[in-house]
Amino acid sequence: MAPNSSSLIAVDAASLPWEERFNERIGKNLYRKNLFTDPETGMEIRLVKYPAGIVNPLHTHPCAHGMYVLEGTLVTHEGRYAPGTFVWFPEGPAMEHGATAEQDVVVLFITNKPFEIHYREPAE
Repeated sequence: MAPNSSSLIAVDAASLPWEERFNERIGKNLYRKNLFTDPETGMEIRLVKYPAGIVNPLHTHPCAHGMYVLEGTLVTHEGRYAPGTFVWFPEGPAMEHGATAEQDVVVLFITNKPFEIHYREPAE
């Protein structure tokens, strides 16, 4: 959703359907609900759901981003984070994140500018 710069935006996220996004690298669907995109900065806010056992493999982003854990446990390259935890990923370093094998994880996902993902090639 793009804002009108002079209007308050309210989104009923519960009424939005989950959008399936097939991830070729993983071979599975990830899910999202787009809540807000700032047309001036490209900053995005969305809900993201990783199904149980799905971890996005080693990748980088040319944007910083944060994940506030709403449900489940967020698994990252540096640890596991429970609901109520906010995790900020700086722009550039390689990272992994996703869900535990036991349950889905749902996060509020926020970027500081337009989102891109660049996967690292597997070591040979």
